[in-house]
Amino acid sequence: TTPGGPGFVLLDSRSTHSWDQGHIPGAVHLPTALIPEQAPALLDRSVPVVTYCWGPGCNGATRAALALAELGYQVKEMLGGFEYWVREGFAYDTWQGPERRDADPLAAPVTGACGC
Repeated sequence: TTPGGPGFVLLDSRSTHSWDQGHIPGAVHLPTALIPEQAPALLDRSVPVVTYCWGPGCNGATRAALALAELGYQVKEMLGGFEYWVREGFAYDTWQGPERRDADPLAAPVTGACGC
């Protein structure tokens, strides 16, 4: 993490092809199958990790969280995954550069706040 940063590492556990298609800015890319081998070199055990995958229909973030927990990391899952990040209108990066889509009115308010 960086000073003034969020206090956690955001980890994208999808394949390289999926990462290239789009990922959350600032995320670390580490496919689930590579976690046991590469996590110790990429992640600090003292910093919490938040995993994400495609979306609610995918259990990739859950499997990544389990793999990290088994290695002693503090871990949580990001609900909604990449799908809802994009559907709620947040910017994302692709292999071609930054992109952003309008918010989906079924996932986020078109104007104003959600009132949660």
